[in-house]
Amino acid sequence: MGEMLLGQFKGDVPLVIIRPTMIASTYKQPFPGWIEGVRTFDSFIVSYGKGKLKCFPANPNTIMDVIPVDMVVNAMVVAMKVHYAERQHACETIYHVSSSFRNPLTLSDLRNLSHRYFIKDPWIDANGLRVKVGQVTFFSKANRYLLLMQMKYVLPLKVLYLANILCCQRFKKIYKNLNRKINFVIQLAKLYEPYAFFLGSFNDENLVELQRVAEEQGIDLAEFNFDSESIEWEEYMMNIHIPGLLKYGIKS
Repeated sequence: MGEMLLGQFKGDVPLVIIRPTMIASTYKQPFPGWIEGVRTFDSFIVSYGKGKLKCFPANPNTIMDVIPVDMVVNAMVVAMKVHYAERQHACETIYHVSSSFRNPLTLSDLRNLSHRYFIKDPWIDANGLRVKVGQVTFFSKANRYLLLMQMKYVLPLKVLYLANILCCQRFKKIYKNLNRKINFVIQLAKLYEPYAFFLGSFNDENLVELQRVAEEQGIDLAEFNFDSESIEWEEYMMNIHIPGLLKYGIKS
């Protein structure tokens, strides 16, 4: 809706729209791995590393359309430079700053890389113990996953709730802790269900054309890199994004 309104009222002003997908930590600039907070798919990584995520409703072939934040910024800077030279033309261009079309990272890839990382460098819990992780099991149907959660966790928790009342709140702290964890996992699954089964990708041909024009104008694309094909996902996840997420994204 916003794009339609901009296109309708822009008049003779050139219009450039940047549409990034899931934004991740920096690839190179100002330094690799910088990020603020836990965003989008990072909840999956953190919950898994803490040993809280053992199964999840998702299609393993779903593409995690991820793009490092510095590539988004670089694309914006280059787009402004290129279109400034064409400001006399009332252009209207949309750039999908994404990776799914030319360099896809699947949910299965993310699961395997996260598993390898936390096997190599386990999460240390509040008691100073290393958290052991296994492979996440994907459920092909969300309702099957929610049924499992109801049978295995929610119903026993209700029994504990009644026991807590009968025992004069003796198990109150345990119940509140388990209830919080179970609700978090269920809400996480519901929140990401539309994305966990989405098999589409975003065509970034306009962004490829922007690279070509930028090169013709002499812009240094090594310095202002926004080419998703240059991302080596194993190197990025294992040595940049996950370490950066744990160091900068999670508050002590």
